[in-house]
Amino acid sequence: MEQIARRPGRNALGQKTGTAVTATVLLTGARRVVAAWSMRRRSRADLARLTPAQLRDIGLDRLSAEGEAQRPFWQP
Repeated sequence: MEQIARRPGRNALGQKTGTAVTATVLLTGARRVVAAWSMRRRSRADLARLTPAQLRDIGLDRLSAEGEAQRPFWQP
């Protein structure tokens, strides 16, 4: 098997490695999760405020809307 010449701080694919890169990846992932949670929380709160006519317009009944609105933000 042939050896691949690597530059320091890079993996076999040439991607940067190290603690700073790992921290950046983790923070980026955490930001995405928090953004998704925030969007769910806002959407569910908005859903809870819709009138019966608005719920009919989007094809939902009050019971379904309340059930969705009561779900915790971390549950998809």
